[in-house]
Amino acid sequence: MIIPTAMAQTQLKVATFNVSMEAGNYLPRGEQGDSQVLIDILANGEHPQVKNIAAIIQQVRPDILLLNEFDYIEDPKLGIKAFIKNYLNQAQAGSEAINYPYYYYSTVNTGQPSPYDLDNDGNASGVGADAWGYGFYPGQYGMVLLSRYPIDTAKVRTFQQFKWRDMPDFMPTRKADGSPWYSKDAWAEMPLSSKSHWDIPVDINGKTVHILASHPTPPVFDGEENRNGIRNHDEIRLWADYLTPQKAAYIYDDNGEKGGLAENARFIMLGDQNASADNEGNALNSGIAMLYNHPRINNSMPPASLGGAEHTPDNPKAAFHTAEWRMRADYVLPSKAGLVLKDSGVFWPVKADPLYPLVGSRGVSSDHRLVWVTVELSAD
Repeated sequence: MIIPTAMAQTQLKVATFNVSMEAGNYLPRGEQGDSQVLIDILANGEHPQVKNIAAIIQQVRPDILLLNEFDYIEDPKLGIKAFIKNYLNQAQAGSEAINYPYYYYSTVNTGQPSPYDLDNDGNASGVGADAWGYGFYPGQYGMVLLSRYPIDTAKVRTFQQFKWRDMPDFMPTRKADGSPWYSKDAWAEMPLSSKSHWDIPVDINGKTVHILASHPTPPVFDGEENRNGIRNHDEIRLWADYLTPQKAAYIYDDNGEKGGLAENARFIMLGDQNASADNEGNALNSGIAMLYNHPRINNSMPPASLGGAEHTPDNPKAAFHTAEWRMRADYVLPSKAGLVLKDSGVFWPVKADPLYPLVGSRGVSSDHRLVWVTVELSAD
C-alpha cells in the first residue's frame, strides 16, 4: 500500500553537541583570547579538532543540531557560515559531507561586562565571574542552531534579558551571615540566564516544532554560597515553568511578550544543562528532575552508548553519560504532544571501533559527546 504524501509521517533526527569551540580551548592554559581565535580557525578549514567535530556531525547526520560553546561571531560569513562551508561541507575522516541551509544564533550573556563585583572578591573587573555570565569576552561559550528545515526567525523568542529577580520563589543566594550575596544594584540588573534561553520555531513540512535551547552555568567554580549551583537550578527551572501554563505568566521575552509555550505545541528541549537527571555531579538536582520529569516531556528512551559504559565500567549509569568526565549533562527531550519517540543515542564508540579516535581524548574533539533522538511527527 502506498501512503499518500499528505498522510506520510516525517522522521526527524535532532541533536545537541557541546563542541568546546571557544578561544580558551585553543590557547595555552590560562591564556585568554577573543572570538578572533575561532574566526581564524574557521577560515582555514584545517584545524584537526574542528575537523573531528565535523566528522562526528557527519556520522550522526542530524536534521537539527544545537552547538553549545560555539563563540558568538557577529558576521555569519566569518562564523557559522565558515564552519558550514569549510568543515561540514567537506568530507571528514571518511564521512560524507553535510549541509545546513538554515541557522540561528544571537548574543549571549557570557563575557558581557557588568559594573559590579559579582563574585565578592573586592574587585569589579567586568570579566570572568564579574561578567553577567562567566566569560572573558562577549559571546564566549555562545550557541548556534543548525537546521535542514526553515527557521521562522520572526517568531523566535529569546530570554537573555529576563531578570532573575522576576522569577517567583527564586532560590536566594546568601553570604555566610545570611545577607544577600549580590548587592541591591547588581541584583536589580542580574539576568537569570548565564547565556540565553531560546524558543526557535522550525517549519517541518508545514508543521512547527519549537526548539528550546539553553546552556545553564556549571554548578561549580564558586564557594559555600553556591551561587552557580543556585543559578543553574533556576535556569533549568525557567524551562519547566515555561511548559506549565499555570506558572508561566511571569515569564517575558526580550521583546516584552509574556507567557510560556502553548499546551498543544510540539517542542524539543535540548542543550548542555550541566546537571544530571541520574543524580550525579554537583548540581542541585531538583531543577533537572523538575524538567526531566515534566508531564509534557517524553523521557522514555534515554540516549545511551556502549562507549560510555566502557569508559566507566563500574558505574551502572555510565551508558547514559554524555561527557568524558562521567556525567549525564546533555539532553534532547521531545514533547509527548505531536511527536513519537523512535530512537536515541550518544555518539561514543567503544575503543575497538574504527571511529573511536574521534572521541579518544579531550583534545581530539570535545569533552562532551553528541546526543541525539529520532522522532516522528504525528498528525495534528
